[in-house]
Amino acid sequence: VQLQASGGGLVQAGDSHRLSCAASGLTPFSNYAMGWFRQHPGQERELIASISWNGGKTNYANSVKGRFTVSRDNAKNTLYLQMNNLKPEDTAVYYCAADSVRYGLGMIEKNYGSWGQGTQVTVSS
Repeated sequence: VQLQASGGGLVQAGDSHRLSCAASGLTPFSNYAMGWFRQHPGQERELIASISWNGGKTNYANSVKGRFTVSRDNAKNTLYLQMNNLKPEDTAVYYCAADSVRYGLGMIEKNYGSWGQGTQVTVSS
């Protein structure tokens, strides 16, 4: 399984920005829940957004709820994270990940078994 996250960069507080994650090797992509994690310096990686295998269920950490939206395009094997009203505290390395269990909701962190390489998002005030 290969997950390639892209779209990181330097943005201003209040801006919107979108991350993408191209997946390969998941057969098929549409059978697996996906998630976005982020890691602040010196802290553990945390699950901030997840989407079920069919896109019918999404879940968010309180820190991003109402500002971030996770979505997927199963035809393109791609996961997205739309980030609105970005804040300096959103500065982190963002990772996409795939659930190891078929047909899951993606809400259980320990079930994630495949990870992308991470993309840095820096929000300046």
